[in-house]
Amino acid sequence: MRLSEAQHQEMNILLQFNLSSMQEGIKVHSGADAELVAATQRLFDKGLITLHDGGYLTSLGLKAAEHAQALKQILSTETTAA
Repeated sequence: MRLSEAQHQEMNILLQFNLSSMQEGIKVHSGADAELVAATQRLFDKGLITLHDGGYLTSLGLKAAEHAQALKQILSTETTAA
């Protein structure tokens, strides 16, 4: 099963959040790419972020962002075959 383009965009937004500080949010400007604006709206509609144009992670959004960033780190790790 592959990620849809919409899910891919949402994951990319979740990866933008700095998990070391809950005081940092993001802002997606209205002039940004339409797909980015739509993905941000979907994350808001799903209850993952506090504002339709970004804001902060909700508690559910924090869990999702932690998983997304952990997966990115795992997939970015180089391994050597035994």
